[in-house]
Amino acid sequence: MAAKQYYATSSLVIGYGLCSSLLAVINKFAITKFNYPGLLTALQYLTSALGVWVLGKLGFLHHDPFTLETARKFLPAAFVFYLAIFTNTNLLRHANVDTFIVFRSLTPILVAVADTAFRKQPLPSKLTFLSLVVILGGAVGYVATDYGFTITAYSWAFAYLVTITTEMVYIKHMVTNLGLNTWGFVFYNNLLSLMMAPLFWILTGEYADVFAALVSSRGGGDLFVPVAFFAVSLSCVFGLLISFFGFAARKAVSATAFTVTGVVNKFLTVVINVLIWDKHATPFGLVCLIFTIAGGVLYQQSVTGSVGNGTNQRESGLLKHMDNKNDDNDESDMDEEKGISGKISGI
Repeated sequence: MAAKQYYATSSLVIGYGLCSSLLAVINKFAITKFNYPGLLTALQYLTSALGVWVLGKLGFLHHDPFTLETARKFLPAAFVFYLAIFTNTNLLRHANVDTFIVFRSLTPILVAVADTAFRKQPLPSKLTFLSLVVILGGAVGYVATDYGFTITAYSWAFAYLVTITTEMVYIKHMVTNLGLNTWGFVFYNNLLSLMMAPLFWILTGEYADVFAALVSSRGGGDLFVPVAFFAVSLSCVFGLLISFFGFAARKAVSATAFTVTGVVNKFLTVVINVLIWDKHATPFGLVCLIFTIAGGVLYQQSVTGSVGNGTNQRESGLLKHMDNKNDDNDESDMDEEKGISGKISGI
């Protein structure tokens, strides 16, 4: 029995590690081969919502049923989630994975500022402040040496930074009172986001590009070439898998083990990204990137060091919501956070 439990737990942790470390690279691969970010994210939402619904019908999981009243209450959360995914996908479209990781790592700085300015929380502790300085220093060094710097890419990067920070500060506060379980959050998030997708296709004009590609594909266009189909399919499947493995792994191992796994995942993403293609930073840029990740590790330690301190608990909760890498003191809050940002953690 103990051996079976060991292998089951190991499989869950390995599965989560592979999904988390590969998803950003896979999404970059998908948007490179299938240059329609709105349609790509819509297909991801469809896969996740349909996957949860089918698995629920088969009895493998339980999710809350869809009701218009709950959907109405959840709509603002889904809208912010959609914006975060939308800006993230466009960031990966115009920049490399390393740039995404750097800007994702900057979120604790904005969260700390927002908490102090708008939520009237105390100033960060000295160790937390030091970790934020380390993160900022690494990010500045990376940007200064980024050979792929373009106004378009960094415009999307800053838009992503704002939306993901809003998602962390606002969404958790809003959704914790809805009473949905984890898979209910995943289901509502993806289904409502799928419903919003056509509006963004029209606003961005992507529908015209898709229709043009459909017309040209009849004459041998590249919309449905095998490599694009494979990339999109892989992205959709991994988007669903990370929700499953992330939730299951959090249940199976301690908060410390889950945190260590999350840190290792970031380093694995960097390594994989360097090994498989040339869409990565310069050597000095990679050093700055590692420096930024190290600042994130220091930040995690600083906000989880004093369990009994209210400020540290608050900061820790926000960090967990951002990275999906720590456990929450309250199990239901932990599940809800996972449901909202399970997909964002890998994107």
